[in-house]
Amino acid sequence: MITRLFSIGFMIFCIAGCSTLAPDYIRPGPPIPAEWPQGMAYKDTQAEPEALAVRELSRQAFFADEPMQKIIEMALDNNRDLRLAALNVERARALYGIQRAELFPVVNATAVGSRESVPASTFGDIGRDLGSLRTEKYSVGLGIAAWEIDFFGRIQSLKDQALEEYLATDEARRSAQIALVSEVARVYLILGADRKNLKLAEFTLETQQAAYDLIRRQTEVGLGTELDLRQAQIPVETARRDLARFTQMIAQDRNALNLLAGSAVPEKFLPADLASVHPPKEIFPGLSSEELLNRPDIMAAEHQLKGAYAFIGAARAAFFPQISLTTSIGTASDELSGLFGSGSGTWSFTPQVAVPVFDARTWAAYRVSKAQKEIALAQYEKTIQSAFREVADVLAVRGMVDQQISAQQSLTDAIAVTYRLADKRYQKGIDSYLGVLDAQRSLYFQQRVLTGLQLEKLVNQVRLYAVLGGGGE
Repeated sequence: MITRLFSIGFMIFCIAGCSTLAPDYIRPGPPIPAEWPQGMAYKDTQAEPEALAVRELSRQAFFADEPMQKIIEMALDNNRDLRLAALNVERARALYGIQRAELFPVVNATAVGSRESVPASTFGDIGRDLGSLRTEKYSVGLGIAAWEIDFFGRIQSLKDQALEEYLATDEARRSAQIALVSEVARVYLILGADRKNLKLAEFTLETQQAAYDLIRRQTEVGLGTELDLRQAQIPVETARRDLARFTQMIAQDRNALNLLAGSAVPEKFLPADLASVHPPKEIFPGLSSEELLNRPDIMAAEHQLKGAYAFIGAARAAFFPQISLTTSIGTASDELSGLFGSGSGTWSFTPQVAVPVFDARTWAAYRVSKAQKEIALAQYEKTIQSAFREVADVLAVRGMVDQQISAQQSLTDAIAVTYRLADKRYQKGIDSYLGVLDAQRSLYFQQRVLTGLQLEKLVNQVRLYAVLGGGGE
């Protein structure tokens, strides 16, 4: 009997869920140009000799600075935001498992037993010589309760939707990981730049304090003027102010890095300044913009779009009958059956068919599913367009930042010569200290601008790594 039941159930299960009413999914064409932007702001599209291709991109190959890699590993192990993203993936996986389980029947088994004594007088003349009788009764049941046979793919469509939600959540975790890695690298580089600016402020304070002390002594013996003394005090106080400001910024940089890493970062892993950092490798973005389609956020948006297609299938299936099956088998016997016959068995097969009639909620759900598909399509296309703009902006910076650094370096060198000449003219009494002050103030400012451009180049390399999808592990 059990074999017969499961044979029928297996046959029905094979018929059920073979197809769905979801529309066939065809990937939409990307709404962006086929190639990256061209023009004066962009570098030549030819790959540099040591540049990494997008398909070869990996975190270990891209980040050349070993201490930075150590901090990134700490962040990947301990960062709470990334941990939450991973837990969201586990939740989506569990929800997918629940939805998938709806395709299978739930089998229930029951067993009942009892024992009692029956007086012999109960059986009349037959039981006169039997004395008191003890009976043992038992029954065993096995059944399937309300199993919906998925003829029209409603449950299969819901399962497909749950699967796409799970895959989208996993891509969101990848996006969070790439964002975390790039943010650690960015803060690490900013810390190096701030430490370089702190050293510059310390050097400026030291040299200007010496000049101020010399002018103060000259003023005390009548060889200097009060105007020269006050002018010499200006760069001293400026450097003192910047010294305090960069000290504060370095402390904030370390706090940010500790938060990203999930624990305190040892001093030995921190950069002494920007010049001590091994720069990341150059990246060749390729010739085609279709490389973007492998970005995790774009893949997540596509999974959401596929899920919307599956939801349409579930909404369409709601217009068709829902067929449920309830089956059960059972056996019963007792000790007296040896006297009056064998045990008994039962088997029941109860199909239930729910035929839908006009229901405004069903039609509303169908319209919602179609609107959801259009929303998901618009979000998918917008995600691609935003990604293209991000890469284009990064490529524009990469194309021009080297020229800016070169020009800024020449400007800084020229102002450094001007400062030395102005100081000599002042020492010889040819010019006032105002010329020295202007040259020094300009030099100090341009040195910080140069550091900012050097930082921008390195951060932009990290940004290109992120906007191209971060590569593999």
